[in-house]
Amino acid sequence: MEALVLEEAHRISLRPFTLPQVVGPRDVRIRINTVGICGSDIHYYQHGRIGPFVVNEPMVLGHEAAGTVVQIGDEVTHLKVGDRVCMEPGVPDMESRAAREGMYNLDPSVRFWATPPVHGCLTPFVVHPAAFTFKLPDNVSFAEGAIVEPLAIGMQAATKAKIKPGDVAVILGAGTIGMMCALAALAGGCSRAIVCDLVPEKLELIGKVQGVTAVDIRDRKPKDVVAELTDGWGANVVFEASGNERAFDGIADLLCPGGCLVLVGMPQRAVAVDIVAVQVKELRIESVFRYANMFPRAIQLIASGRLDVKPFVSRSFAFADGVKAFEEAASGNPSDVKVQIVLE
Repeated sequence: MEALVLEEAHRISLRPFTLPQVVGPRDVRIRINTVGICGSDIHYYQHGRIGPFVVNEPMVLGHEAAGTVVQIGDEVTHLKVGDRVCMEPGVPDMESRAAREGMYNLDPSVRFWATPPVHGCLTPFVVHPAAFTFKLPDNVSFAEGAIVEPLAIGMQAATKAKIKPGDVAVILGAGTIGMMCALAALAGGCSRAIVCDLVPEKLELIGKVQGVTAVDIRDRKPKDVVAELTDGWGANVVFEASGNERAFDGIADLLCPGGCLVLVGMPQRAVAVDIVAVQVKELRIESVFRYANMFPRAIQLIASGRLDVKPFVSRSFAFADGVKAFEEAASGNPSDVKVQIVLE
């Protein structure tokens, strides 16, 4: 089979590549239809590494995927050949303590697609555990199925925030994950999501969602907007989704007493937080690393019509144009949110 392979930093090729295709008793084989290009894919493409994860040998990219089941293992009962599915890309050791305590996303031995040395799914067929493969309702497209993965991150963040009906949320950063945090916050009960960024195209897009207030930080300070919209009380939740170190300057000022700061973005360097500012408001700080048990909920929200993720799929490229797709996704086009590759 051909695959889209990261050979080294700045060099991707579409070429024959051998991946395991043996279907175990609890596995399914899937014909891949659509794969989204994630920020982590781009980071590996541009830098060849993310923190301790280093691409030391060719690696197949991609982890946001949807496709069709073409073969099932002998013990699989909840899926059948022909089912349209999306796949959770991180597979833990289900015997690990993290998994047994309900935090399988924190299992140190989790095997996550397109995270060295684990290959991704930008290839026509993959074999995946059935337990991490989820059937798509008839009214959910492959493109929507492939965006379930980033939505799951937003839902993990909203869950960690312990949102109450009527809460006001601030989202710092209008990238894909920031937008998914805004959608998840509104679905979780927030009355308003204040999304702050400096890219007009992205703010215009997310600003079309009912309940979102888009703030261009070049024109207005988030603190002033929050004060105006909450009568000076502050937001109940702040999702830091930009990963920009400067976002932490005065971040506690955005929150009301007893509010919650959820760390979603990953800064490249260590950041400083004003501990006293946190203490005097008794703020709660939560953090997010991927997600656990969010795929079924995300699919249900999309299928119900409660969340519309279609506007966030910016462009699609054929598999044959996969190298160009990565070049475009890495170019920083301000109108792009999610670029996808369609294999069939």
